[in-house]
Amino acid sequence: MANDLTVAVLGPGGVGGLLAALLSRAGHRVICLAGDETARALRDNGIRVRSGRFGDFTAPVETDTVLREPVDACLVTVKHTALDTSLDRLPAQVLGDGLVVPFLNGVEHPAALRARHRPDRVAPAVIRVESTRVAPGVVEHDSPFAEIDLTGDAVPRERLDVLAAALGAAGPTVAVLDDETAVLWAKMSFLAPLALLTTRYGVPLGDVRTHRREELTALVTETAAISRACGGPGDPDRALARYDAFPAGMKSSMQRDAEAGRPLELDAIGGALLRAAERHGVAAPVTARVVRELTDLTGHRAAPARTGEPGGRTPE
Repeated sequence: MANDLTVAVLGPGGVGGLLAALLSRAGHRVICLAGDETARALRDNGIRVRSGRFGDFTAPVETDTVLREPVDACLVTVKHTALDTSLDRLPAQVLGDGLVVPFLNGVEHPAALRARHRPDRVAPAVIRVESTRVAPGVVEHDSPFAEIDLTGDAVPRERLDVLAAALGAAGPTVAVLDDETAVLWAKMSFLAPLALLTTRYGVPLGDVRTHRREELTALVTETAAISRACGGPGDPDRALARYDAFPAGMKSSMQRDAEAGRPLELDAIGGALLRAAERHGVAAPVTARVVRELTDLTGHRAAPARTGEPGGRTPE
């Protein structure tokens, strides 16, 4: 990959739109892959960003409904619920040697992507940011930070370093980390209790940590045990301390999706957690109950563990 990259962005929403605009502003060629309506809006107006951290600006991008040429990397920033259908926009034979960089919640998506693309070109990423698409091509970045961890055990380190340098020069803080399992489970360990409980009770984090403290502590403890069994980090006290430090009004993305009537990532988060617990023989009664109650409340289901799933360190 050269200094000036060609980067595709599959799903230019809150996260993808922000990264696409920042990369374009930094001088890279950006191709956003989306449906007809969004593609037209971005083609005509570019991506408009409102951000206290990066300023207010508009960046031009190219658009298409499907990738038609090789790129250095494709950032996959759709919701997990839309992953299967969205990947039709990213033909493996067209992408070729390009990196596939998923910014998705959960731990099972890298295996799904490696089944369709070169395993040594799938580079999972984790992003910490609050960024919302308020209209096609209009992004509001609310957090004073945008932090990315880039990983991929089988990906050549120089490929990761070049992409990280481009992303970092565009604005976000970027780190390249060696242990893919640890990176993904660190995010999962923090996200799952927050997402499940705020969505289950329809209240922000402050109410959960005050009025549902015992349940939060139990869920954090179970999640940490599952993470450790999978080869990831697991420190429940640290997780609780992080929750206590966040603003009381914080909501999870799953909760916001529920409030807006959008599909929930219940299977990618709660379902994946329970499947990992079953594979490794870790008891998770609180997690199972909360996921079951969310299924009853919302109609969204988490799939059961699949017989014969691998149980090693690699996230499924």
